[in-house]
Parts: sequence; structure tokens; C-alpha cells
Amino acid sequence: MVTPQHNDKDLLGQLLFQISGQLRTPLGNIHSALTHLAPPERRELDPELDRNAALLSQSYYQLLRFANNLSDAAAFSSADALPLRSGDLFQLCRELYLRVEPLTKMRGQSLHFLFSGDQTVTSFNQDGIERLVLNLLSNSMKFTPSGGAITLSLSITEETVELSVSDTGCGISQDLLPILFDRYLHPERIDPAPHGLGLGLPICQWIAGGHGGTLSAVSAEGVGTQVTLTFPNRQSPTATVRDVPFDYTGGFNPTLVELADALPVDAFTHEYLD
Repeated sequence: MVTPQHNDKDLLGQLLFQISGQLRTPLGNIHSALTHLAPPERRELDPELDRNAALLSQSYYQLLRFANNLSDAAAFSSADALPLRSGDLFQLCRELYLRVEPLTKMRGQSLHFLFSGDQTVTSFNQDGIERLVLNLLSNSMKFTPSGGAITLSLSITEETVELSVSDTGCGISQDLLPILFDRYLHPERIDPAPHGLGLGLPICQWIAGGHGGTLSAVSAEGVGTQVTLTFPNRQSPTATVRDVPFDYTGGFNPTLVELADALPVDAFTHEYLD
């Protein structure tokens, strides 16, 4: 008799994927019931109802993000390339900046966008880059106090693309930096609620690897943090990429999904959800 051999990481990934699937049905029921009990027209006329519904909406978005992160954990051991298509990366980053900038103001923060380079078109996975940028912005928003600044920077040269998010937040202790991208494997170092399981940065690292690139971080306590994605500047898709579509929002606003843990509850009132 042949006994199948399983990699511990593969088994863990399969388990997390199954847990994620189990969460999605009750999550869909919760959202459907919320929409029925507190439709937009009633929320607009009843501030108390709107506030209570906003709290439920935010909790729903937070759980949806959690379920998405669990399902993606199965891919951490994969080194496969993501499907890349040529596009205007500057335009994508600018759109993300315009979507997030009003939300940072709700936290008393300022968001800036900087670009350098002679070209804006390169090959990248749009959904992957969008998710990576929103995740990094969410981290910066959570750990930057009111009055602080966050900067999204893009630099494109003939050979490389550098995309970074920096902030003037609390910074990261030097003993945590070595495990920053696999902190979920160190349960004794995971922050208490509401900071999650530490899956966001490993997902970003997986996306970086899918571009043939790397993710790096520099930080100083009390000064701030900068996380940078660096990948080759290609002008056409490679022949080896495979089609792995992202569908992490379930049809909902991807900005609110990825920033759900960082935003105040007011961001989920009918005014902003409409």
C-alpha cells in the first residue's frame, strides 16, 4: 500500500481554503439580511439606523477580507508567475490614490502620490497590484496617528519598477523586521485584535514573487515605515505566466474591503456606500 505524502504547508493551505469557503455562505446571508432590514432609503432617513447598519457593514467587510486572506494563504508556497499585461501603472496608482485620499482624511491623515520616470507603461497584474497597494495603505493608515502623512510613490526606469508606501507612523521594532513577511508562522508574535493574523504582508510578498520581484521594508520606531515592491520593467507578458484570476471582493468595493480594518465606522454609512 502506498501512503500519500503531504507537505505540512499544503495541508494548512487546504484547510484554510476550506474554512474560507465555509465562511462565505453565512457572510452572504448576513449581507442579504442587512440589505433587507436596512435598505439605503431607510438609512438615509434614520441616522440611528444608518449608524447601526454601518457598524454591521464594517464588520461584514472585515470578515470578507479575513475570508479572502485565508483562501489566499494556500498560495504562499507557490512561486508561479502571475498573468501580466501591459498597462499604464501610473494611471492605476493615481486612481487608487484618488479613491483612498478622501478616506485618509477621515482619520486626520494626509495621502500624497509621487511619480518619477520617463514612461508609465509596463507589464503587471492589475488586480494583484491593486490589492498590494491597498493592503500597504491599510497598514499605514492603521499605524499612523492623526496628523501624520502617507506617501504612495512610483518610479519606473528602463529596467525596474519600484512601488512603495511610506508613512510617518509608529514604526516597527527591529526585532520584528526579520519575520515581517511570515509573521503568521510565529503565533507568539502576532498582535492582539484588531490587528489580525498577519496574512496581509505575506499575500503582498506572494504578489511580488508573481511579478518576478521582491518586497522589502525599512522602519524605525517613532519615525515611520516604508515598504517597497521592486520588479522588472517588462513591455510584454512573458510566455510562462498562467491565468490565476483574483476575485477577492465578491463583487464589493475592493477599496472598502481592503481598508475595512483601518477605516472608522462612518466610512460605511449610506453616504459612502452608495
